[in-house]
Amino acid sequence: MASLREVRLRIQSVKNISQVTRALQAVSASKVRRSMKAVMDTRPYATKAWQVLIHIAGQPGRETLHPLLTRRAEVRKVLVVLVTGDRGLAGAYNTNIVRFTTQHFDQFEAPVTYITIGRKGRDLMLRRRKEILAEFSGLPAAPSFADVSAIGRLAVDDYLAGLVDEVYLSYTTFVNMVRQVPQVKKLLPLEVGEAPRVQEFAPAAHKLAATYIYEPGQNEILDEIVPRFTALQVYQAILESLASEHAARMLAMKNATDSATDLAAALTLQYNKARQQSITSEMLDIASGTEALSKG
Repeated sequence: MASLREVRLRIQSVKNISQVTRALQAVSASKVRRSMKAVMDTRPYATKAWQVLIHIAGQPGRETLHPLLTRRAEVRKVLVVLVTGDRGLAGAYNTNIVRFTTQHFDQFEAPVTYITIGRKGRDLMLRRRKEILAEFSGLPAAPSFADVSAIGRLAVDDYLAGLVDEVYLSYTTFVNMVRQVPQVKKLLPLEVGEAPRVQEFAPAAHKLAATYIYEPGQNEILDEIVPRFTALQVYQAILESLASEHAARMLAMKNATDSATDLAAALTLQYNKARQQSITSEMLDIASGTEALSKG
């Protein structure tokens, strides 16, 4: 049985840990709110860009309007942009998205290469011996579009160069503070017939039946808006993943704090019992000694 001093030191250690986890929980809660605000701030631009894009792409001959809208006859190589976190202490957040991604793309007949965003994803994919084209880590706590635009540009350039025939985006969608869902979305060729996440904020986009005259022209606008919209999807996926990571870390730290509190209470009870037993034994020794002296 552990000595009273060992139990007392363990109680103090557990209480110190609970203070750290409680602080991390508060920090993550604040970061979740900021991350969700950043997601909301991108919606007006994303909505308008999507409206313009589906209107132009809805014209006859959409397959020839822009290379990023053209489907390849044969898929010979696939590129996956995987979004994870740089740090741990977020429960199973990083492990879940990596496991979900590998299970999904291990079934592909075409070779798959990865662009990893986040140090944890890079390390886990290297451990699984996956081919990594590029890795991005150490992003700012509140990344701007300029901070991540190079990632979307890299995917677009490889697709236009014919190095890959399909590009997918794998990230974690933020649902609420206790639920984050791994998701795989096709990034290129851009599927304007489907409803990406930003279209949820603009349900009237399908009803744009009016004829517009674009300046300087449809091709020039597509050359600008399609690559930018592709990069915007990567940016929004990163914001969603950041909010999911902070929410997962907040929940993990809350559970750790609760467990530390319960453990400290159990150890305190054990300490009090041991201390009471020690005091009782000492009193019995004193009583026995007193009785022995009185008989002598």
